[in-house]
Amino acid sequence: MAQTSTPNLPFSATLDVLAAIVPKPLQKPRIGIVCGSGLSTLVSSLKDVHEVPYSSLEGFGNSTVAGQKSILAFGLMGKENVPVVAMLGRFHPYEGHEPATVTYPIRVMARLGVKDVIITNAAGSLNPDIPIGTIVVVRDHLALPNLTGLCPLFGPLISPQYPRFLPLSDAYSTRLRRLAFLSSHQLGFDPAALGEGTYAWVAGPCYETPAEGRFLRTAGADVVGMSTVPEVVAAREEGLEVLVLSLVTNMVVIPEKYRSIREEVEAELAGHPIDMPPNEVASHEEVLAVGRQKAEAMKNLVEHIVQLVPKN
Repeated sequence: MAQTSTPNLPFSATLDVLAAIVPKPLQKPRIGIVCGSGLSTLVSSLKDVHEVPYSSLEGFGNSTVAGQKSILAFGLMGKENVPVVAMLGRFHPYEGHEPATVTYPIRVMARLGVKDVIITNAAGSLNPDIPIGTIVVVRDHLALPNLTGLCPLFGPLISPQYPRFLPLSDAYSTRLRRLAFLSSHQLGFDPAALGEGTYAWVAGPCYETPAEGRFLRTAGADVVGMSTVPEVVAAREEGLEVLVLSLVTNMVVIPEKYRSIREEVEAELAGHPIDMPPNEVASHEEVLAVGRQKAEAMKNLVEHIVQLVPKN
């Protein structure tokens, strides 16, 4: 459903609460991080961490997805003690959240002083050359909801300073993508650990049918997920540079050809036994399991990128 009006966003109330409860050394984060499904362990790399429940912040929703928390975490990351703020759990339109709620934390990050945001997610692979476990550095997106009535920028402008028509051809920062690959090399990752590709945003919460997966692949997408693009759009409107890292947690079910039930029945009637292979299905449990397996690699990569950002 399209958003036809922009609510009065309670930035002052949110910022006042944070100023009152977050220690002063952490109140001006340099980098924002969004943790996707199964990736909230990124917070374990923070020092002097201070957690703020979403429930204490006006304007924030509540994350209801398994594997995601509802906490805004402030802390220092790495040897350089870079101040960061991390979302442990995000909001999705399919949970019933309005686009303004989905993007509100990103806008709060911008008002806290964040300049660069690293957004992570769990995604399904549409590309047989991008296997499970690959971390895809996103270089572009295909957002069907944006094209068909769910763009988070519908409605009046939040500020007259913002452009009415936001360009997105430069949505994914070349500078930050370069740092991702430099970090992978410096950490000694296998060259195949990181890939590049286009992320398709679908509204969810259903996983794709084989026909839908084939359509997205044909349209040029490499991975697909149910989040991230609204946050990217809001970040760009706020003037932030964006890096998106998609962890491939499952392969989208796209069979080379469909089973012919007609042929199977005709063979059975003719007395020829046939094999009845089980249907392949995706599951959120698989997503979380791969997220746990790759959590350490993702954490190390993000931490290393954060160390390089102030120097570049």
